[in-house]
Amino acid sequence: MTVAKLKPNIFFVGAKDYDRRLFDELIPLPDGTTYNAYLIIGSNKTALIDSVDGTKYYELEKNLGKLKVKKIDYLVSNHTEQDHSESIVKLIQRFPEAQIVTNTKGKEHLMVHLHLPEEKFLVKEEGETLSLGDKTLEFINVPWVHWPETMITFAREDKIMFTCDLFGTHLAQSELFVTDEAKTYKSAKRYYAEIMMPFRKIIVKHIEKLSNYNFDTIAPSHGPVHQNTNFIINAYKDWISDDVKNEVVIPYVSMHHSVKEMVEYLSDALIEKGIQVKPYNLPVTDIGELAMALVDAATIVIGAPAVLTGPHPLAVYATYLANALRPKAKFASIISSYGWKCQLKEDLIAMLTRIKPELLEPVILRGKMTDDSKKLLDKLAESIYQKHKSLGIID
Repeated sequence: MTVAKLKPNIFFVGAKDYDRRLFDELIPLPDGTTYNAYLIIGSNKTALIDSVDGTKYYELEKNLGKLKVKKIDYLVSNHTEQDHSESIVKLIQRFPEAQIVTNTKGKEHLMVHLHLPEEKFLVKEEGETLSLGDKTLEFINVPWVHWPETMITFAREDKIMFTCDLFGTHLAQSELFVTDEAKTYKSAKRYYAEIMMPFRKIIVKHIEKLSNYNFDTIAPSHGPVHQNTNFIINAYKDWISDDVKNEVVIPYVSMHHSVKEMVEYLSDALIEKGIQVKPYNLPVTDIGELAMALVDAATIVIGAPAVLTGPHPLAVYATYLANALRPKAKFASIISSYGWKCQLKEDLIAMLTRIKPELLEPVILRGKMTDDSKKLLDKLAESIYQKHKSLGIID
């Protein structure tokens, strides 16, 4: 990716990774990703906001060369995770006069993770500033989005919020700014679901804090830059609210078709009651799509056969994921079929320690469905309907 101009004397100098398809060896990346770094050239000093993944340092170096950068005074680290900080090691070799600007926790992380020397740091805490001459940087602490040291750098005169992972998207595109809001919305929601959702209560407070600032641009460290700031902020306000939608998410796995038949029967019963159903067959599911579905759903139903006496490992993974991501679902249940013995229900319920939904009576069958078991699934569908109705989300 070539250099791109945000505003006068402020440039994107980061890297695009169109080919990356997995992040943290866990998260699928259907649209690649970017590592955004921004160069701010003041009348007296120059600052680089964040760096890039170590594998893409050569692109950052090339972009700095295009701008004929001879000196960088400050390397600002908003977030110390290595995809944003790893290149600092080479940058301080290339620009030995540069100081690393971060907060106290950021300094600790960078010294431990990257073995950076203490004398290279300039610590800035909440509300403190740094002058580049005609440009002023203000530092805003936003811990736990999604690490404890995260901060935002605000370029006052240029009204830009450099938010690092907050408001980011794993979306590689040739353009610097958002050009397709529908595509960006989906990518941003996926990013929120996979990374930010566990911290939604904290993000509420941080967005309230940002409302006290006058800015017209949000420049995250992944994905395109937002000039329509209300677009992404309003999307986040929806996702982090306690409001749920008339949706049931059913992650399931079926070894001998029994659970699949239960899922299909329950889905039909729910759809007839005006409830949107989102089934995800776990062996073939993109886990990011499942995470997105969890953002809004009122109810989660885990579908799992028994392996030995416990739940299928893929059902364990889906339950662990839901518990870790902490969606705002109000209700949960389990549908299952087993062969000879089963303590599946107890094992899965014990995993839901962080979201604590109201548990609706599970349907646990031995073998294939019967007319009696269909009645149990009908009862579960009716229970879900009544719960959704009580929330006022049934049309």
